[in-house]
Amino acid sequence: MRAIFQLEAKQGNARSGFVTTSCGNVETPCFMPVGTRGAVRHLDSSDLESLGAKVLLANMYHLMLRPGVDVIAKLGGVHAFIGWSKQVLTDSGGYQIFSLKADVDDDGATFRSVYDGSKIHVTPENAVDIQAQIGADITMVLDVCLAGNMPRLAHQDAMLRTSVWAQRAREAFLRHESSEKQSQFGIVQGGPYTDIRMESAERTVDIGFDGYAVGGLSVGEDKNLMFDALEATLNSLPKDMPRYFMGLGDPVGIIESVARGVDMFDCVLPTRLARHGAVLSDAGRYNLEKACNIYSDQPLDPNFPESPANRWSRGYLRHLLITKEPTAARILTLHNLAWLLRFMKQIREALQDGTFQQMRTNVHQIWGSS
Repeated sequence: MRAIFQLEAKQGNARSGFVTTSCGNVETPCFMPVGTRGAVRHLDSSDLESLGAKVLLANMYHLMLRPGVDVIAKLGGVHAFIGWSKQVLTDSGGYQIFSLKADVDDDGATFRSVYDGSKIHVTPENAVDIQAQIGADITMVLDVCLAGNMPRLAHQDAMLRTSVWAQRAREAFLRHESSEKQSQFGIVQGGPYTDIRMESAERTVDIGFDGYAVGGLSVGEDKNLMFDALEATLNSLPKDMPRYFMGLGDPVGIIESVARGVDMFDCVLPTRLARHGAVLSDAGRYNLEKACNIYSDQPLDPNFPESPANRWSRGYLRHLLITKEPTAARILTLHNLAWLLRFMKQIREALQDGTFQQMRTNVHQIWGSS
């Protein structure tokens, strides 16, 4: 089923609305917590429901290795397997091509399993089949993601290979019976090079997908180059379809990307920060382990009374962190995700009531140096 975007409010290029798939509606702009192996670390699906998350991102590469697609399929698909009734988006492994230094050729990508070192070969076609067996609502094509500082020619080659793979993936998807209940997003590549990005976007749109993702950004390149590349990409993508920035989760990055027309985001940032004692708050990011919090009876964020961590003081939670109690990581993860999901709600409200530009200025004032 094609993912449908319905516009609700607009200021400049920034927009709020709904993305509809066979699993229901998602308000946008939205943030998707990352549950790589089918769970956000330290949390379960009931936690995510209580936080108000509408989409969970899982990773095809990891799930195909453990527990294996046969296990997930036999246990009723990913929703039944993880006890989650809302949307699931599966990444196809393109980021693992970058992070695990996979061997890539025209046929596909060959990885070493992070679990036992065995060789795993993934093609555009079997990535479609694997995600169909997993049963995700939104599936991603297999792409080639490179570090932003790679040479121009490498990005050109990666973009062309991604385009060829995208055509093969789309054809495989449309042949598959799961296409009636799944959506498939194409991915634009090209590194920080605006002309390569534009060509990639045009090629991907010509193939025709249910939504479009911006991949290969926020991987170490200069922020100004990132936003220039993002603008070039978005200018070449349809305005009546969902647009997804892969792997971006900092407040400034999110609000600047929304200002340029992005609808969907995912990132491990809020959960990774939590595990290291970093807290997201309306006053900015801070380190809970600092000595100034030893005697503090304040909650993590006094301006966020709805936080699931609000009943405990900074002094107590710092104690849990210092003594390495796993409870600390769980509580801080709940808080950081709740804060970021609330941040997305505030963006939607600002777009609807005409105060988005004021919010954008405020975010830069608070988070510009974070």
